Amino acid sequence: MSVLVVGLSHRTTPVPVLERVAVADTDLGKLLDQLLKAPSVSEAVLLSTCNRVEVYAVVETFHGGMNEVVEVLARQAGAEPADLFEHLYVHYAAAAVEHLFSVAGGLDSMVVGEAQILGQLRTAYNRADEAGVVGRTLHELIQQALRVGKRVHTETDIDHAGASVVSEALADAGEELGGLAGRTALIVGAGSMGGLAAAHLRRVGIGEVVVANRTAANGARLANALAADGVTARSTGLADLTAEIARADVLFACTGSVDVVVGAELIGDREPGRPLVVCDLGLPKDVDPAAALLSGVRVVDLETLQRRLSDAPTGQDALRAAEIVTEEVRGYLAGQRSAEVTPTVTALRKRAAEVVDAELLRLDSRLPELDEPVRAELAKTVRRVVDKLLHTPTVRVKELAAAPGGAGYAEALRELFGLDPQKPAAVSTPHSTQNPTQTKGEKR
Repeated sequence: MSVLVVGLSHRTTPVPVLERVAVADTDLGKLLDQLLKAPSVSEAVLLSTCNRVEVYAVVETFHGGMNEVVEVLARQAGAEPADLFEHLYVHYAAAAVEHLFSVAGGLDSMVVGEAQILGQLRTAYNRADEAGVVGRTLHELIQQALRVGKRVHTETDIDHAGASVVSEALADAGEELGGLAGRTALIVGAGSMGGLAAAHLRRVGIGEVVVANRTAANGARLANALAADGVTARSTGLADLTAEIARADVLFACTGSVDVVVGAELIGDREPGRPLVVCDLGLPKDVDPAAALLSGVRVVDLETLQRRLSDAPTGQDALRAAEIVTEEVRGYLAGQRSAEVTPTVTALRKRAAEVVDAELLRLDSRLPELDEPVRAELAKTVRRVVDKLLHTPTVRVKELAAAPGGAGYAEALRELFGLDPQKPAAVSTPHSTQNPTQTKGEKR
């Protein structure tokens, strides 16, 4: 069993293609179920954000797992697998670990260093865990990735260079309007992106925020949080969008809906000559693309940001972050290799203990007249001798196995000590291999 990553992101894929593959919250459980039903897949986590869709899976074989994951993504996009291949990236085993750690550290984001990806990765893991499709391998790997991401943001200032795509979009809005202080903003969608937009608007001194959301309670919660921070804020329903857009200077939309939420006809009824900046970070788009043709309307969307940020410089903090990721990848892989030899070492010690027990029984039968204290001391001495003989080679084999290319040491140990080569699973099964008594996706 090895980890496979199959994904599409802003680095490899045009936004229109990403929009087709994007997974709405309501579809996530269905796709996770489809992934786990694939013959080669035993665990899966699906990460879908405004600029990436990635599947992390534990698979039996590379080609089988890759083809099955691509088929699931293609069905989601309403396309043939061949239509996606030119945009896909695939990472396997050690390369999959490196990619995940880079993603968690913000190094693979559209805005390098943005910290939002950590929350998105945690949410993706929690959703998969709740669906019962996360096992021991992905549990340990993603928890480590989250720790790596936190370390990157603690030990570098990479997040100061680019907080998020949200801040970039709203910075464009501020530049277009000559600042956002005292302005009126309409946020459509009260999810995590809406919350980030609200936080940014509060920091720049926005005059009023209106939150429009399909679920009234969620919209009210975000508006109340803003009001508690001293911002004039209220919530409304989607039915009132026309009136609220007419009052707004900035429209920020990111709902997670698969359909357009803000039609161009809702924007057209505005005071002539009054500018409106539309920040549409939905994937797929939340705002009708025809809005960009309306007089006085400036649209900032993911395609706009993708073009501008694709060649942004990284800087010294990003280089330090990359060093941390490399260090963490080496440490994780060394730990995995060391763990894989542990069952063999345990089997060797068990075999040695069985041999000692058998010889002590033989001694009892040949010298039954031995006093109990003498017999006990002999037993302790024999066990100490065996433990000392085994100590150095077992410690050393774990060290050697942890080094790159150390996968063969467990097999050598089995051959040298005759550890039942007919049943290798009993003594050398890596911890990532599933127990036959467990259901697929069960966490161990």
